Amino acid sequence: MTVPPTEPVEALAETGSKPAASEQSTVSRRTVLGAAGAGAGLAAAGFAGGWAVGRTDSGPHGDQVVPFRGTHQAGIVTEAQDRLHFAAFDVVTDDRAAVVDLLQKWTVAAERMTRGEEVSPDGATGLGDYVPPSDTGEALGLSPAHLTLTIGFGPGLFGPSAAYPDRKDRFGLAARKPAGLTDLPAFAAEKIEPLRSYGDICIQACANDPQVAVHAIRNLARIGVGIVSVRWSQLGFGRTSATTRSQETPRNLFGFKDGTNNIRSDETDDLGKWVWVSEDDNPPAAQWMTGGSYLVTRRIRMDIEPWDRANLLEQEDIIGRTKRAGAPLGQENEFDTPDFQISTGSAPMIPRNSHVAITNPQNRGGVRILRRGYNFTDGSDGFGHLDAGLFFIAFNRDSHKQFIPMQQDISRKDAMTEYLIPNASAHFAVPPGLKPGEYWGQHLFA
Repeated sequence: MTVPPTEPVEALAETGSKPAASEQSTVSRRTVLGAAGAGAGLAAAGFAGGWAVGRTDSGPHGDQVVPFRGTHQAGIVTEAQDRLHFAAFDVVTDDRAAVVDLLQKWTVAAERMTRGEEVSPDGATGLGDYVPPSDTGEALGLSPAHLTLTIGFGPGLFGPSAAYPDRKDRFGLAARKPAGLTDLPAFAAEKIEPLRSYGDICIQACANDPQVAVHAIRNLARIGVGIVSVRWSQLGFGRTSATTRSQETPRNLFGFKDGTNNIRSDETDDLGKWVWVSEDDNPPAAQWMTGGSYLVTRRIRMDIEPWDRANLLEQEDIIGRTKRAGAPLGQENEFDTPDFQISTGSAPMIPRNSHVAITNPQNRGGVRILRRGYNFTDGSDGFGHLDAGLFFIAFNRDSHKQFIPMQQDISRKDAMTEYLIPNASAHFAVPPGLKPGEYWGQHLFA
């Protein structure tokens, strides 16, 4: 597939600006339908509603497109969207050529959907009355909603893994496995459910419209039938991180601001140090990962009901910040640097076992990660308790030096773990972005 060069992904994310109209793709069939359908109520106002609302403006969509190609994959430092559909797939074939063919088809479909187009021209209705449509059609009339699609590869694609300990090197990729790609170790206080964890391939769909994100994963899964199967998936709402300066820090389901010290897209030095994989990080056979990143996911159920019965002082001591302003305890403003030397006279103002004290870069040798998580609510557990919490997503250059040591300390020392039940976990290698004409995974399988 040959496509015209586009503006690098990181340029949009770093500035928070939108591409000029001249840089957008041609108006799509879905764009025309969206403009025509605006009067019929296809675009509900506002983003604060639930899954049935939150539609973006369905007028001209030039400013709703995030470039698919660039130095790095979109969906990492891109300004965090409000909705998520994340899916992990098992590869169910041993045919290497079939996997490559699927990755090529996925790339075409993914790029089209991020432009607000159907997976193939007129795919929802134009292939004939007696042919199954190639596009499921539920995104007709909707804008691209800043859709980004980010792919990653799990340890099981390269050989034995936690999910499949007896698996062989089916595709001849063992020598190309990146040094940092291993299954995450077990952590204290977690209850990992294997069928909600792991995976050979992951796709992260983020958008400002939930139906656009769901449509993207649904159609990629449909294209993959017989080659891959969905192992697990997760819907998310209400981003729990900010990746650009223009975004306010959001709140998690405990009611506290989350991700105040997250790496922002304009912190290029820190991105190079803590997020992007360097040429020096891998042997020659794994250089396909240079410019990529490692993706960690954790489904963390929050013990909502006991938390809601804790008094405000206890909640703030556990987090280490004030609830309303998000300021470090003992200070006034959210972005004040935490001062761990301030004392009440008998104890530190910010408790040593608070979440801020455990995770702040000051106490971790400067180590940082880029967070991109989402809230989730998946009904109740049958006992009247909400199955709700944080679907944690993080990108880092080396999970073994960044995420894993931090998580080991959180699981053993953080007072907040009393209210958390991590029950799913996965680790993926996310390759760099695509140049014109390239497909997902091309340099891995070449």
